[in-house]
Amino acid sequence: QVQLVESGGGLVQAGGSLRLSCTASGIIFSNNNMGWYRQAPGKQRELVARISSGGSTNYADSVKGRFTISRDNAKNTVYLQMNSLKPEDTAVYYCRAQSTYLYWGQGTQVTVSS
Repeated sequence: QVQLVESGGGLVQAGGSLRLSCTASGIIFSNNNMGWYRQAPGKQRELVARISSGGSTNYADSVKGRFTISRDNAKNTVYLQMNSLKPEDTAVYYCRAQSTYLYWGQGTQVTVSS
């Protein structure tokens, strides 16, 4: 059974930082491209950042220079370090694993107060 379990969300003031973690089980983690997506109320889910199985990264323009995605294959975990948070970063953040199949985590709420 595949599971992606996110953690690290919460409430933070604008300008603050959070680090999200997503730990995977039931997949060969190192073979998967991993990504973080977010969905704000009334909006479509959007890509935040992704990291390939080989370690290449790309980011949404709105988070470039503020967010960093990384992975630890030994721990089956992908991270999203979020700095200089803004109220518009408020959303549910989802982890995604993609190889032959696509899997999603259950999401973790991030709320940034002004």
